[in-house]
Amino acid sequence: MAQLRKRGLVTAVIYSGPFRKLGETQARIFGVPELPLIEIPHPLGGVSIDEVRERADVAVPVFVDLIRKHQK
Repeated sequence: MAQLRKRGLVTAVIYSGPFRKLGETQARIFGVPELPLIEIPHPLGGVSIDEVRERADVAVPVFVDLIRKHQK
């Protein structure tokens, strides 16, 4: 992910609540502290496919917005 971001591609990390600090730390360690982090509701494991879709419905519009901003 970090290498793709460094090459100028639109990238982001999708995480659930408790993992924000980990995402921020990893982004900084890999040299992309500005890497967008997209939060979805926690947990992801052990939920129904419909709940997974609901979480995707949260993340997809945010990522699409990132792509649109990058194209300008």
